[in-house]
Amino acid sequence: MRNDHVTLRSTAVFDLLAPQAPAVPVQVELRYDTQDPYAVVAAFRTGRAGWVEWVFARDLLADGLIAHAGEGDVTIRPAVDDPEVVAVELSSPSGHAVFEASAQELADFLDRTYDVVVPGNENLWVDVDDALTRLLPFDMG
Repeated sequence: MRNDHVTLRSTAVFDLLAPQAPAVPVQVELRYDTQDPYAVVAAFRTGRAGWVEWVFARDLLADGLIAHAGEGDVTIRPAVDDPEVVAVELSSPSGHAVFEASAQELADFLDRTYDVVVPGNENLWVDVDDALTRLLPFDMG
């Protein structure tokens, strides 16, 4: 496990799409943390003090920049009519949302994560003993 912990942050504006309504700009903070090297966090600003966080695989973001990716709560794909735009679709029991984002901004963020943790080397950043300690109950008796 590596000890030189790094957290990357980037802000972006995603457009929330709604049928028969103009797009609504939403502030988004993208985060990548070497303590969870397989994941990306997208925190969506919901109001003056509110944020909703979605965590998904870094590989999902990479794949979604090229072609439709994801089968669950998060899907990412290039926009049909504009190669410079990526659609991010989020689904949960409380709702469904589709956003459009700049493909270049997402690719730049992804490239920064690759500068910190090379794809395929994520396992070098995971402390398996620590993860097991947090998952297993302290009293096994």
